[in-house]
Amino acid sequence: MNQDINIEVHNAYEVIKEGGIILYPTDTVWGIGCDATNPDAVAKIYKLKQRAETQSMIVLMNGEKMIYNVFKNVPEVAWQIMDLSEKPTTLILDEARNVAHNIIAADKSLGIRLVKEPFCFKLMERMKKPLVSTSANISGQPTPISFKDINPEIIKGVDYVVKLNQDKIAGKPSTIIKLTNDSQVKVIRK
Repeated sequence: MNQDINIEVHNAYEVIKEGGIILYPTDTVWGIGCDATNPDAVAKIYKLKQRAETQSMIVLMNGEKMIYNVFKNVPEVAWQIMDLSEKPTTLILDEARNVAHNIIAADKSLGIRLVKEPFCFKLMERMKKPLVSTSANISGQPTPISFKDINPEIIKGVDYVVKLNQDKIAGKPSTIIKLTNDSQVKVIRK
């Protein structure tokens, strides 16, 4: 199995570093991803999903260093939530930087999730950059809970499909919590 992960990380990395987009399993549902610092790759995902660029996407990260590279200020409560969360949790934080302009929301916030899922984690270790993650569906259609539920248009539209966990039924999408620099906390999706 680990051999497979390493091969898939290598293949996905080769596509991503050339500005390609991938279809991959995350710690929640199947996602479409790319290098979060590459605006052209991000634009390809919006186009594939037929989604307005005003609807921001989330970014996966694999550790503190990556988080601090994107946010100067990380509220203390953010670390507490990440430490205490039993299930995947996306935090929306203020004043993102060092990522593609077209994934940052109009209010300068960005949703991030720290992942330990081995494929995503290793891929980001290799990329040394955050990974865009958005559900593998055309905007407005239901989020697929397994690989076989993904619209063929999406599968055709990506540059690489990761060959891992294709028979797994996905967990629920992550909880989403918005934290502002002035310490306001708002749960957006439970």
